[in-house]
Amino acid sequence: QLQLVESGGGSVQAGGSLRLSCAVSGYTANTHCIAWFRQHPGKEREAVANILRGSGNTYYVESVKGRFTISQDNAKDTVDMQMNSLRPEDTAIYYCAAARSGGYCPIRDSVYPYWGQGTQVTVSS
Repeated sequence: QLQLVESGGGSVQAGGSLRLSCAVSGYTANTHCIAWFRQHPGKEREAVANILRGSGNTYYVESVKGRFTISQDNAKDTVDMQMNSLRPEDTAIYYCAAARSGGYCPIRDSVYPYWGQGTQVTVSS
């Protein structure tokens, strides 16, 4: 049974940076995907970024490319997301999720059975 715990959310002004961390406990194989999703108020969750643990292959939604970087620290068993040049539209609750992979990481949230509790990111203009 996987457990995911997010940390690192907070409030920042536009143009600032935050680093989110997802601590993963329980066994994860190289075939596991770890993903970051976010949910804006009144909207559905959207995939922001994901990483396939074995290959390190990554995905980013178009709106964060060049600003966000997902990475894994195998020694600490964390998957982090560095968020730079933050914009007010990045304000959301950010969730870490995990799923077994068939070789690629899906972007539909319904495919992910394991979720963290979420962390709030607020970007003011």
